[in-house]
Amino acid sequence: MLSHQSEKMSLMLTAKNHSIPLSDGNRIPIIGLGTYGDPRTTPKGTARECVKLAIDVGYRQFDGALVYFNEHEVGQAIREKITDGTVRREDIFYCGKLWSTFHPPELVRPALERTLKTLQLDYVDLYIIELPMAFKPGDEFFPKDKNGKCIYHETDLCATWEALEACKDAGLTKSLGVSNFNQRQLELILNKSGLKHRPVSNQVECHPYFTQPKLLEFCRQNDIVVVGYSPLGTSRDASWVNLKCPPLLEDEVLVSIGKKYNKSPAQVALRFNIQRGVVVIPKSFNPQRITKNFQIFDFSLTDDEMKLMEGLNKNIRFVELLMWSDHPEYPFHDDY
Repeated sequence: MLSHQSEKMSLMLTAKNHSIPLSDGNRIPIIGLGTYGDPRTTPKGTARECVKLAIDVGYRQFDGALVYFNEHEVGQAIREKITDGTVRREDIFYCGKLWSTFHPPELVRPALERTLKTLQLDYVDLYIIELPMAFKPGDEFFPKDKNGKCIYHETDLCATWEALEACKDAGLTKSLGVSNFNQRQLELILNKSGLKHRPVSNQVECHPYFTQPKLLEFCRQNDIVVVGYSPLGTSRDASWVNLKCPPLLEDEVLVSIGKKYNKSPAQVALRFNIQRGVVVIPKSFNPQRITKNFQIFDFSLTDDEMKLMEGLNKNIRFVELLMWSDHPEYPFHDDY
């Protein structure tokens, strides 16, 4: 169910002032730009131009990762907009991610320092464990054996977390979080003896067809902000997307609510999540969509419309990560 606090907070958000509190005293903008683009098909310079446009539009959060292979462009765009006086560094919220080949504690800080060097920034605002599954350390981000199967590594999430805590203490990141963690994996960190810094966020798939009610409630109870990736569904790439899930943005409920407010189904889907207190990070390298996705602060959904949209939940993921489903820490076996 929607918490009254989240609803009240969402109604106070504006294009100019749309950040919400994190449990460590920092704040996170409730909408950000996802910056993933297939490096094989995305033209060079695309991420840089789109991040600069997004800053001009009003975005202040950018979600990136070392394995996106474009952090240098994202960092360059942020630095250029700081240099031209559009924003200050403290206005920008950058989320970086620890990839699965860097889980051993001694590799955590070097991985974060590599991201900082690539971005040419002194710190990130949030650094998260991208997946609760460790892969074999080394130069390959996706290590495979001779049969093409991913080579896993023993996972010790608590040891990895302690190394992340040291990074926060050293000032390399302002906040710490996780991604794709289920309740059991979150509890592993929360119940760790000697826990110094709690995870402030959990980035997971979240949209009207996959509303995550159980996980959302658990996170609320533990003061963990849910950051929703694929908030508009995903591309229809059969290599990693579950095509059994119908295209979200063609849903009749989203279309009809959109007509009432003169908004697109995408804008309605994003508004739905921010009214639940869920941070959204829609990915787009299309200038028109980047602009439109941000235009969600000039209308609000009624309680009845929110209930109607909650009823769309099909409990089906677009992003199943089935290629790693035999990993001992594969997160989607457990009931959220």
